[in-house]
Parts: sequence; structure tokens; C-alpha cells
Amino acid sequence: MPPTRLTRLAFDRRSAGFDRLDFLLAEIGQRMQERMQVIRLAPERALDIGCGQGLGLAALRAQYPDAQIAGLDISGAMLATAARRDPQRQPGWLGRLLGKRPTFDLVQGDLASLPFAGEQFDLLWSNLALHWHPEPHRVFPEWHRVTRDEGLVLFSLFGPDTLRELRAAAAEVDDDPHTLRFVDMHDIGDMLVHGGWSTPVMDMETLTVTYETPQKLLSEVHAFGGYRGPGRGGLRGRGWHDRLVAALERRRNGDGVIPLTFEIVYGHAWKLPRREKQALDEEGRAVIPLDRIGRSRRRG
Repeated sequence: MPPTRLTRLAFDRRSAGFDRLDFLLAEIGQRMQERMQVIRLAPERALDIGCGQGLGLAALRAQYPDAQIAGLDISGAMLATAARRDPQRQPGWLGRLLGKRPTFDLVQGDLASLPFAGEQFDLLWSNLALHWHPEPHRVFPEWHRVTRDEGLVLFSLFGPDTLRELRAAAAEVDDDPHTLRFVDMHDIGDMLVHGGWSTPVMDMETLTVTYETPQKLLSEVHAFGGYRGPGRGGLRGRGWHDRLVAALERRRNGDGVIPLTFEIVYGHAWKLPRREKQALDEEGRAVIPLDRIGRSRRRG
């Protein structure tokens, strides 16, 4: 089965309980918006890539009220929830009363094979989605293709230190980390450049979420697909789970809660016109006049 199909099926299954992660998506989304405050951009068309259940679409609408905004996700079940969150998609008398087109265009598709013609968007936005793609090196060239000249990509994803306490606890049980591995920030930056993007900026921060019980921690990590156990059912499976719970219990801190690390990597880059890409310094970096960085895009 193709890896992207496995991803689609996995998120279709997780959709029912995925709202448990709204707190993390909302927090990182807010931090991404704060980064946008220093970037001069007035997009006509914006795309939320990996929009999930649509939590970030309303935030984009609030920030860019005049922009046409679309959301893309590989999971049909996630998009169905996003559609229900759109007040102008409501069925029955409420939909007739509003009498307007949907607030957001929702499209199902793969992050590395976008169902759009080239040069369609001024802003690509992706919050905690890129790390789920099995071939991230294929993603950035495709994102570059659908972006207009002087357009911006802004994204966040999990870095390698994410879930380190859970991996350490699992290592006490067997030699399998039972968690996803995430790509290093520097490798993501290299992928951006190889994908055609210019003036990339990468940074990261570490957040700690605390849990009252190991069961709550495992439930939430499983909900977003970061944790897999040793198999289904059986005494061996239950015994493994009990040992993992005990290992997590031993990681309670001085406040009596269990910490879990999330390394959040942020990146943004520009699609420059071809003529500007030709101006390079001695190290091969693009040379851009300061008055052109972040210039608002205006179309007649």
C-alpha cells in the first residue's frame, strides 16, 4: 500500500478524537501568527496545507479578511469536520438563510501532489502537518510550484526532541522507541533550498506539556499518531503496556506531573522571481534589496 494512502487511512481513523489536540494546534498557530506580524504581506489567495479539522482556517480569515482562503488535507474525514465548522456550510434553513458561498474552499489531496495549477497562491501556511509526510523532500518543490512570485511559505513541524521522555520510557521496556522519528531543523532548511525557495529562515523552541497520568499522555500521543504499541491484545501486549506505564510513572517531576517535550520547528521562505535568483553572493546566497523583502503583493 502506498505510504500516502496509509497516512490518509490513519488520519481518517483518528479524526473522531483529533480535537483533543486542538490546544496544541491553537497554541502553535498563534505563535505562527505572531511571526507574521513582522512580515509585510497582503495575500489575495492563501492555502492552509494539512488543514485537518479547520482550526487554523478561521485564524487566517481573521488575519486576512480580504483573501480567498483554501484548506487542503489528505483525510476526507478531517475535511468533513472542517466543513461542519464553517458556518456558511450549515445545512437546512440556516444555510438558506445565510445564502452565501462557503467561507473556505476545502480540497482533499497529498502535500506533495497538490491539485492546483501553478502560481495560484501568495501565502502557503502549514501548521504541524509536514512531519507526517513520508517523503518530505518531495513536498517543498511542489509547494514552490503553486506559489506566485514573491509569495511566502510559513510552516511548523515537530523536531527530533519531540516525545523524548516517551522514547526514554519505552527504551526501558524493549529496544524499539515506539514513537515517530522527526527530521532535524537543518535538514528541513536544506530541503527548502533544494526545493527552489529563497532566503529561508529556520528556528525552533521547546514546549513542555504535563500530564496527570501516563494513560492520558499515551492517549493524546496516540490520537495524533506519534505512538504505537507492541501489537494488539494478548498477555504480552498488556504486560508491555503495564511496564511502559510504570516507566512513565517514574518520570514524574517535583510537581507530581509527567512532562512531555515537544520540539517545535518554524520555517519560512520566499519564492523570488527568476531574475532576482540570479543575483548571488560569493557563497551562492541570494542577494535581495532590503526594500523588496516582504513587500506586499498588489494586483490590479
